[in-house]
Amino acid sequence: MSRENFHDLVAFVNVVREGSFTRAAALLGVSPSALSHAVSGLEARLGTQLIIRNTRKLTTTEAGNRLFLNVAPRFEEIDAEVVAVEELRDKPAGTIRITATEHAANSILWPKLSKVIQNYPEITVELTVDYSLSDIVSQRYDVGVRLGDRVAKDMIAVRIGPDLRIAVVASSSYFAKRTKPKEPQDLAEHNCVNLRLPTHGALLPWDFEKDHHEVKARVNGQWVFSSSEPILRAALAGHGLAFVPEDMALEHIAAGRLIRVMDDWCQPYPGYHLYYPSRRQSSRALGVVVEALRYRV
Repeated sequence: MSRENFHDLVAFVNVVREGSFTRAAALLGVSPSALSHAVSGLEARLGTQLIIRNTRKLTTTEAGNRLFLNVAPRFEEIDAEVVAVEELRDKPAGTIRITATEHAANSILWPKLSKVIQNYPEITVELTVDYSLSDIVSQRYDVGVRLGDRVAKDMIAVRIGPDLRIAVVASSSYFAKRTKPKEPQDLAEHNCVNLRLPTHGALLPWDFEKDHHEVKARVNGQWVFSSSEPILRAALAGHGLAFVPEDMALEHIAAGRLIRVMDDWCQPYPGYHLYYPSRRQSSRALGVVVEALRYRV
């Protein structure tokens, strides 16, 4: 359809709908004479009269009525789609890609985001569990999650969780034949369940601190896993000492399934922060995710 026919059809539909050149002209923001010229031009190109003009009212011819009944609904559909797109512009939409560790994903991201995202059907969250401290810019993540002391200074950081602590735990059946450790050096006499992160290669040391004295203990044991959940299961099953985030063990400690040791050597450390480049233009979808995760005491 030529642009001329399109504009003249818009003029025709509005004149018929309003029943007046004057009212239709006011609605479209043009002069009545310009509108009359447009309808006349359409009639000339179609070779038939569409509107019968008189001083009292406007009526359509048979051809004009047929054209109006078939064209007017299509313009209404176009108007509705334009309105829908305008509304979509104001709604949070899009995919937010997040990289985080398994513990952060399970303890913070899923519990918080699952309650909010269902209210925003146009938002998709893609969560990748990753221990490699990925470069979120080069790997095209929208945001990453790290411990507070590991966020680069050129990033915008938003705290999403409280300070964390580690718990050293084992089952009562394990301690039935062993003395409970009190100092890091005591761990040499124990079967410790180790963690080997895919990107670190070596076994992760157990970090302790007491009276400003820091110790990185290298422990040994029969089991090595690549994430914390199986380490906790091994401890519950009596296979040794586990070094896990405190929140994972508290329920089991309270129920007596696990016994905590060396509590005075496990000091708080900065909790999880969500971070993204300071130069990144924030989308409404990202704003929803950030506010859902933001830590509030």
